[in-house]
Amino acid sequence: MLELDKVKINFDNQSLWVLNIALAVIMFGVALGIKPGDFKRLFKQPKLVLIGVLLQFVLLPLITFLLVLIIQPQPSIALGMMMVAACPGGNISNFMTHLANGNTALSVSLTAFATFIAVFMTPFNFQFYGYLYEPTSLLLKEVQLNPLELLELVVVILGIPLVLGMLFRAKNENLAILISKRLKPLSILVFVVIVVIAFTNNIDVFNVIGIGVLHNFLAILLGFMVARAFKLSYQNQKTLAIETGIQNSGLGLLLIFTFFNGLGGMAIMAAFWGIWHIVSGLVISYYWSYKEKKILEVS
Repeated sequence: MLELDKVKINFDNQSLWVLNIALAVIMFGVALGIKPGDFKRLFKQPKLVLIGVLLQFVLLPLITFLLVLIIQPQPSIALGMMMVAACPGGNISNFMTHLANGNTALSVSLTAFATFIAVFMTPFNFQFYGYLYEPTSLLLKEVQLNPLELLELVVVILGIPLVLGMLFRAKNENLAILISKRLKPLSILVFVVIVVIAFTNNIDVFNVIGIGVLHNFLAILLGFMVARAFKLSYQNQKTLAIETGIQNSGLGLLLIFTFFNGLGGMAIMAAFWGIWHIVSGLVISYYWSYKEKKILEVS
């Protein structure tokens, strides 16, 4: 495990620019599927908004920090966990929620809302908890992370494409829907490329599998149990469980490559999460779908 902190997965400037542009295009595609009505629908249900934001940007980073304190992983792995927890939900959560017979409209709306908030909350949460834990604080000081540069990159990658995408849809809705469908496969391809690069020549990845699985399991369980504690419907419990457990790890990896030169433990943790949350998300979605199908057959 100690060797992971010494591993660095390097991207040259040209490769980073390609990834920056690719992720910005993906976020533009996500925005093409967002309508102002999605936000209006959310504000008609303020309780759901508050719980979703509480889970995504308060409880998940906090639980991650507590998990780090308990298991005390290597500093770079801990930073990778904090980076993933600080990122907004991934857009594949919408598909998984639909598959699980959850509240798809809520999922789409929360993903959109969380992505806008993440422009500021992702840099804040990552730096807050990163500096709060002494081993990761020393690592952050070593790489001399500039908070303004981190904020600027997140604004460029998330904020600007989202605003442009929504404006484009407002003026050309039919074309926007068509382009959005075409861009979805691209998001999967770009993520696969990033993960392949992150895993290349790093056999020690298996050392972080247990931590990644546990972290993701806690995220899904947190979303489900908090929604249940607030006495939300079973449909909304499933939705918030998926929204909390599916993170935009592609964004996390890009930030890691940009600001930490692909630091091994961070990149491997974020990349593994990106693979595992798809597996866990699909498994639990199919389970809920199968369970409801059986209930309908019996009734």
